[in-house]
Amino acid sequence: MNTLEISESDAPQAMPAGASATGHPIGKLAGVIDRADPGTRAALARLDPEDMRPHQIAALCRSLIEADMSPDTWHPGTWKRWALVANGMALAGHDGTGRLGTQFATAGVSEPRVTKLLVSRGDAFLQIVPRLLRLLAGKQVKPNWYTLSELIHKNDAQGQAHEAAEALRLRIAGDYFSAVGRTS
Repeated sequence: MNTLEISESDAPQAMPAGASATGHPIGKLAGVIDRADPGTRAALARLDPEDMRPHQIAALCRSLIEADMSPDTWHPGTWKRWALVANGMALAGHDGTGRLGTQFATAGVSEPRVTKLLVSRGDAFLQIVPRLLRLLAGKQVKPNWYTLSELIHKNDAQGQAHEAAEALRLRIAGDYFSAVGRTS
């Protein structure tokens, strides 16, 4: 498998320190979506990962391929997760420099909503994310997709990936509650 192919087990990682955003799949996809024509952006923003329409699938495929990914090798679950990422980027944008928990606090996301996101797993988790993204977009707060995408892709992980997902959840919670505590 080359570096452009991503399977179920190869969830995206947070961008390593010193890495170029243009070389990371999330950075590439964010750039593609930022430069996309209005029709493509609209199709991605309206995309429902559970019920993709043909024009939305086409917009998603074009965006993923332009970002140097190989979606032809993916399982249906991988498609669903990347569709959620692309939808979220089209809705809320991408800020790869901030910390996700701090961004939630900045947007005024309530403690119960953040807690629900962090304790949910499986399909329940995937249903919470779009609502949260619409809230962030409404508050004009761009999430860090390096972190959020990693959490989406490791949502149901087992073994070491599960441990990494739990550590990520704790880091998000710590950042959120620290930011909320500073503003209180």
